Amino acid sequence: MTGTFRAACVQMRTGLDVAANIAAAEKLIREAKLAGAAFVATPEMTSLFEAESDALFAKVRIEDDDTALKAFRHLAEELSLWLLVGSLPIKVGERQCANRQFLINPKGQVAAWYDKVHMFDVDLPGGETYRESRNYRRGERAVVADMPWGKLGLSVCYDLRFPQLYRALAKAGASFLVIPAAFTHTTGQAHWHVLQRARAIETGCFVIAPAQGGKHENGRRTFGHSLIVDPWGQILAEGGEDPGIVVADIDPAKVTEARARVPALTHDRPFTLS
Repeated sequence: MTGTFRAACVQMRTGLDVAANIAAAEKLIREAKLAGAAFVATPEMTSLFEAESDALFAKVRIEDDDTALKAFRHLAEELSLWLLVGSLPIKVGERQCANRQFLINPKGQVAAWYDKVHMFDVDLPGGETYRESRNYRRGERAVVADMPWGKLGLSVCYDLRFPQLYRALAKAGASFLVIPAAFTHTTGQAHWHVLQRARAIETGCFVIAPAQGGKHENGRRTFGHSLIVDPWGQILAEGGEDPGIVVADIDPAKVTEARARVPALTHDRPFTLS
């Protein structure tokens, strides 16, 4: 691991118009670059926040034809930065998408990609019901990617509730975890901060969690509060509910320090259950 770098979370309120969403993201990514960020992450569903199936499948494209991915690849190259596109809905079947994340390097190349493993199929109090698996195909592989400052573990939103994924990423060498999300306001109020801090503490990793926030065109309300958390669980930067950026300086040496204090990653022990 080498050198301190500046990371930024882009917080959005993605709507139903792909071109408008790309433009909104680009504006904030440029703002993050001007703030000195070398690594910028956008939230889950950066390009489209569409829950209605017919409308979704009318707008999505296969990866090679996706206009958002093309735009973000050009932008990463233009700005010479590492860009983590939190996720895009990518067509993988006649009526099936992947909730796919992309890590783009400063040459505009896709350095890594990840399909969200855990689908958000829940029934919340007050009648909120979500069935992500109705339109999306779950991923089956965890991903750790190389960056100049160390290894990055990839994940998306509901993955946050499955600590075994993050332990596996950390044991595979990740020093940084990215957890872009579109958390509901209901679950965010109750669980967002504690879950993000827990993932940082138990792995000794930095957590970078860009979020959707506010009332969207489709009627859904997301929690916002994009976070950057250090390996000791301290919040370094936090957003509110509105679109914008949050920025923090990341010192990879803090990972080594935290893991030396509490070397929990090396203390797994076999046990039986009775």
